[in-house]
Order: sequence, then structure tokens, then C-alpha cells
Amino acid sequence: MGKSIQVSGVIMAGGVSRRLGRNKALERIGGKALIERVIDSLVPLTTEVLVVVAKPEQAAALHLVPSVRVVSDRYPGRGSLGGIFTGLDASAEPWSLVVACDMPFLNRELLQHLIEESSDVDAVVPRLEGQPEPLHALYSKACLAPMERLLRAGDLKIAPLFEAVRVGYVDEGTIDRIDPRHLSFFNINTQADLEQARGLLREAGSCSATLDLSGPGTDNLRDSNSHLSD
Repeated sequence: MGKSIQVSGVIMAGGVSRRLGRNKALERIGGKALIERVIDSLVPLTTEVLVVVAKPEQAAALHLVPSVRVVSDRYPGRGSLGGIFTGLDASAEPWSLVVACDMPFLNRELLQHLIEESSDVDAVVPRLEGQPEPLHALYSKACLAPMERLLRAGDLKIAPLFEAVRVGYVDEGTIDRIDPRHLSFFNINTQADLEQARGLLREAGSCSATLDLSGPGTDNLRDSNSHLSD
């Protein structure tokens, strides 16, 4: 087990939801908006929760509780890297759990594992099928300077960041043990995704903020890293 650290929670909610055609953060699953479910998952693990939006006017539509702080993107139009930078820079703690607003089945045990793996690294990132999951990851403020260099250079890819900082990757075997169906990484991009998520909740018979469905791997349940561009 790694060191005990104080952690902020950062939710990325600045996407334009092109494929769904409406604000995915407000879509309701199990009686709660997607963003409410994500907030509920982060609150027990963090000292604060921040929501990153592209424009200030987006915040009013989210109807967030006063304890959730909203910050506007410092680098509008610069994709996930700009949003992660904004949240990490605005956070009160030296570490931040960064997740997307459209991930209804976050697994608190897996998020806690990221926190516990924070020793001697600058970021902790799950990796599935060899690909990192940057919007389900833990970042320290040591990542800010290399992030800003990339943003100022117009390089919006995440991969160069992971080459510039010390990254602890969480391997697929560990993920399989904690979250066998990889539902932590399920995200909503289309109406079909939304209906599938609702079906999963019916299957589980639960409307809780988290979902723990054991069983075989379900590759069809996730569109790997698709939330990075939507």
C-alpha cells in the first residue's frame, strides 16, 4: 500500500457531446444525472470536487450543489489535455483524481488503488489493452509544467506528457481483479450507450452511485478512450 495523500476530485465536463446531440452530463441513469453519479463516487475519496467546463455558461445548466466548485477551461478548444491542466491547476490538493462526467460506473476500490500507488511517481494511470486511460487517472501538480509546455506548443496529445513525467501504470491484471468487467471505463457517447447503461443498472437491481457487476470481461461495454474526443 502506498502513502496516504490528500486528493482533489476533478470531473471533465466540457465536451460538446457531438454523437449524443445533447449534454450527456445531464442524462439520467438510475434516477440521477450522470454527473451526480460521478460526484457521488468521488466525494468519499476526496477533500473537494471540481468540475471543469469549457465555458462559464455551461455551469448553470448542471445544477451542481454549492460544495462542488466549477472552473472554466484555461485553454479552450485544447481538448482533454487543456481540461486536465485546468482542473489540476485549480485544485487545492497536490494530487487530483481526474475522471470524465460520462462514466456512471466508477469503482471506488479501483480509484482508491490509484491513490495507494502514488509513491515515487507523478501520475498513476490504468492501462487496458496496452492503452492508457488518461481520464480515469491520478495526477500530481508535478505534471503541470510539462502539460503547459505541450499546450503552448500546440501539442494536445497525452502520450508526450506520459513520456515527460514519472508514470505508474496499473496493469490489466490488477484491473481485472478489482473490476472484472471493466465497467469503470464505460462511458456514454451515444443513445445506445445510454440505454446499455440503464440496462446494466436493471441487471444489477441497483440505483446506487457505484456498480459492482462481477462476471466475464465485456469488451463491448467500452469504447476505449472515446471520451477523449467527444
